[in-house]
Amino acid sequence: MNIREAGIREILAVNMKEFRRKNGYSQEKLAEMAGISTPFIAMIEITRKFPTPDILDKIAEALHIKTWQLFAVPPDPEDNMERLHISIVKDINKVVSAAVKSSLSQEKDRNV
Repeated sequence: MNIREAGIREILAVNMKEFRRKNGYSQEKLAEMAGISTPFIAMIEITRKFPTPDILDKIAEALHIKTWQLFAVPPDPEDNMERLHISIVKDINKVVSAAVKSSLSQEKDRNV
């Protein structure tokens, strides 16, 4: 499934399962930590149920993430805006690195 084309239930299911696995949690462990039932976790992960905001907060807390991260979609590197963003970040890194090197060099010259 292409997550960028998925609906909110699918995005939640994919992200929740991924964060659960990254933490090494079974569905049972996540359910226990979030204070909800294991079948409910399973139903969310197969997009049959959608949790309330309070339950989303409990799941996120159990996964040690912010609630919004359950709905995050990674940027598409083929997207023009994302390519522009990457280019700008690279340029900023170059400018900052050059400024730091210059500053360190000037500081060294003053101390000599």
